[in-house]
Amino acid sequence: MNSPDIKPPGAEPAVETHNSEGDRTRAPRRWWTLPAVSAAQLLVVLDGTIVNIALPSAQSALGMSDASRQWAITAYALTFGGLLLIGGRVSGALGHRRTFIIGLVGFAASSALGGAAVNPGMLFGARALQGVFAAALAPAGLSLLTTTFTDPRERGRAFGVFAAVGAAGSALGLVTGGLLTEYASWRWCLYINVPIALCAVLGTAVVPADRPIRGGGRLDVAGALLSAAGFGAVVYAFNEAEPLGWGSPKVSALLVGGVLLLAAFAAVEVRAQHPLLPMRVLLHRARAGSLVSITLMFVAMFGFYLFMSYYTQTVLGYSPVQAGLTLLINALAALLGSTLLTGRLHGRVPPAMLILPGLVAAAAGMLVLTRLTPQSAHVLPLYLVPALVLTGLGLGSVITSTAGLATADVAPYDIGAASAAYNASQQLGAALGTALLNTIATSAAASYLASEGHATPTGASVHGYTTALMVGFGILLAAVCLTAPLIRTRAARPPSPRP
Repeated sequence: MNSPDIKPPGAEPAVETHNSEGDRTRAPRRWWTLPAVSAAQLLVVLDGTIVNIALPSAQSALGMSDASRQWAITAYALTFGGLLLIGGRVSGALGHRRTFIIGLVGFAASSALGGAAVNPGMLFGARALQGVFAAALAPAGLSLLTTTFTDPRERGRAFGVFAAVGAAGSALGLVTGGLLTEYASWRWCLYINVPIALCAVLGTAVVPADRPIRGGGRLDVAGALLSAAGFGAVVYAFNEAEPLGWGSPKVSALLVGGVLLLAAFAAVEVRAQHPLLPMRVLLHRARAGSLVSITLMFVAMFGFYLFMSYYTQTVLGYSPVQAGLTLLINALAALLGSTLLTGRLHGRVPPAMLILPGLVAAAAGMLVLTRLTPQSAHVLPLYLVPALVLTGLGLGSVITSTAGLATADVAPYDIGAASAAYNASQQLGAALGTALLNTIATSAAASYLASEGHATPTGASVHGYTTALMVGFGILLAAVCLTAPLIRTRAARPPSPRP
């Protein structure tokens, strides 16, 4: 099947048009969309890492067992990843602005519930609720940006800021989690979401309203159940692979079951009259390229964040706060890459000229760290800073460009689905990267310790980290090779009429 061509990000997407007088009236107001959506993006990304730092304190306070404590992380990942496609459909049906507000209020309420938890079950339930509302919030926010900013220069600036927040959110989560846990309480790692969400809600009061997509038909119930079960099984398998190993029967069963459910979901969507995820969204060549590149980027980068945290704390002896502050170098580089570089060029140059160099820069940053040894001197200036700068610049460039490419030239009735597919790609990449690269590092360290008679635990750990980072380097090079032929763009064609 031949996919239609796509115009470069920054070109005006297919949205409902308004009269010019109304557009002039709304011009100042539409910029309020950016801080509101950025705050929501910060919430969603922040909560992927901020609780990790607080987990030991929460475990002690609530009496969690070692076997159950992972559910404070897994409950959020499961509901978020499993319900994203449904959230995209809900966003289109209710209206992106209305869904966005509901997601913010629900996320704030569930965060407050988690902060007030008196037992493990209450915390796990609150984390699951956070994931439910995040699954509506994330695609609604990206859809609002797509439909609000249509001018190429404005669109580039908006997506640059959005990408900077997304790229920096994980590092900020580690820093904020460490500071709040050390100087306040682990509960504030959840309470902090409430004022951020409420400020974003206040900002939406002046965000231009959009209209729900009419004529969408009934909810694709079969597709909704299959997508939730399939994505949930795959994300859960990735989370379980870290403690149990990839050879575990439980992990294998979850992976096989998840893949079969997703295959059944694809078969249902092809035949559904009103599909949850129209296949035209995925079969579009350039859009598929953006999804492949962001997925593989997140696979590599979330493994990178994990090893940076481990290495700085276990080998260099940094405190959790110091380790998080080190990662701020990466966050600042991502800010520069997404706003000053890619944001300014967005819509002016072909997407390939932004995405491919971004992937290469991130790969180069990981390659720097593969040269580390336990005897390496001047580690911070000679290894960590160059690696953090290069990966940050690459991540900022890739997120900005792929977010625009994934939602460019999308008809109004498909914007929610395209936004949800983009967010789902990020979630799958993050979950797979953390589990896969951690398993590789652990196995390489154990093998090195067993085979090298003179090996020390520190030497084995560093060997494991560098081995996994070399795999991350290979994943990013593979992303370049897979993405390059997909994201070549030509002249745009108007969106095909709704079937």
